[in-house]
Formats: sequence, structure tokens, C-alpha cells
Amino acid sequence: MSNEPITLTAGDAEVTVRPDHGGRIAGLRVGGTELLRQGDRFGCFPMVPWCGRMREGRFRNGAVQHQLPLNAPPHAIHGTARDGAWNTARLRADEAVLTYDLADPWPYSGRVTQVIGLAPDALTLTMAVETYDDSFPAQIGWHPWFNRNLGRADVLIDFSPAWQEERGDDHLPTGNRLDPKPGPWDDCFGMPGGVDVTLTWPGQLELRVTSPEEWVVVYDEQAAAVCVEPQTGPPDGLNTLPRLVTPLQPLEATTTWHWRRL
Repeated sequence: MSNEPITLTAGDAEVTVRPDHGGRIAGLRVGGTELLRQGDRFGCFPMVPWCGRMREGRFRNGAVQHQLPLNAPPHAIHGTARDGAWNTARLRADEAVLTYDLADPWPYSGRVTQVIGLAPDALTLTMAVETYDDSFPAQIGWHPWFNRNLGRADVLIDFSPAWQEERGDDHLPTGNRLDPKPGPWDDCFGMPGGVDVTLTWPGQLELRVTSPEEWVVVYDEQAAAVCVEPQTGPPDGLNTLPRLVTPLQPLEATTTWHWRRL
């Protein structure tokens, strides 16, 4: 199938998907109101095969060290799949299945599959990384940019993490865990029972981001948008908390955004 833009619908919810632009969700409208910040860098993009910053663009796989381009000097950030074209493998009115073959500069072959499923009151995103060749460490995550204001009042962020990763001057976790601090944030948090973050636009909409994964980055330092990023490990996790993809064991993750009108 082609990689042309896709529109999914369910009830009064509508999602625009851009396989041609990093497999990202370019828009999520509920009752005609756009929830995601618009623009080529925004929407919601998949972070794969790693999430957030990777220290100096380097990671090890066993005894082999790899160097990746520094697209956020002095680090590499957010994986490679957001910069590539994905293919549409299957399409229904309320669901799209996209695939992306890992390629340079990522040094290993593999395939990423993303399933985007829309219901009248929820969006479910599922992603898997698989290999039929060499094993390698990987991460999966999503980076949504939610509009801070939908026309009435700024969004409120509510969550109860077990800890906050201490952030060094290089924006990477130091390895120390802190009691959660008030924002503004560009920080990673641990939620061992699963990611559970509620965004509330007063008098308009409540949206709950959940995931069985225990890591979430929350970013609210921009005036226009806030980000709630569920992921399979912390920033620089290929080095500090690697999850191995093998021919017998893919890496899989899922997140659901459930909303209700207020």
C-alpha cells in the first residue's frame, strides 16, 4: 500500500496519520477541537529504536560500540524512525497498521510495526520492534505535543510518580532517584504500576494517558504545548537499562489516551 496521509474516524473523533512523515499522528480532533500542536515537528511521533537523548550518540551492544549522528548536540535524540517514511500495511476506517524498516544510521536490521486504533473516546497506539538477524538493544516510546490551551484555560497535569530521575546539566538522568518535584519539567519519572497521567482542560476535556510501561517523560517548558511521553525506559536507556530485541523476542509497548468531555 502507499504511504499517503490517512484519516481515521470513530464517533466525533478524527485522527490524521502521516506515514510519509515519520509515522506520526499529525492531528487528533474531538468534536472538531484539535488536541495536538500543529506543525511538521509536532503532532505525536514514535520514538524508536531509542527514546529521548542518548549520551554523545553512543551505545554498546555487547563489546561493540556504535556512534550515531548528533542530531541534538552533544547527544542523539528520539530515534531514527521519526525521520523516515513508513508504509501502510493495513487500513480500516478506525485503524491503521504501519511498518518501518530500520535503516542507516541505525546499525542493525529490523522492522517496526505501529498499530493506531481509534474509538469514539480513546486512541490506542501499539508498537513492536522485531529482528530476524542480530540482536540489539532498543526502546519504544511516543512523543505527543498536546496544545496547552484549547481556547478557554491552560491544561492541568496530574500524576503521582514514585520517583523523579535526577537530571544532570547535560539533560540526562544521573542515576539518582528523587522525590518528585513541582514543575516546570523536562524530566523522567518512574511509575512502577504503569504510566497514568491526566491532562485536564478546565470546562472542556479530560484526557488520561496510560501505559503498562513504568517510564514517562513530562515536558511543559513551552508556552504552546505540553508533552507526556510513555516509554520503555529512561533517556539514555540503551546504555543504562537496555531491553534486548532478539529473533525470538520482539520489544512491544502500548499506550492508550482516553478522553471525556467536562
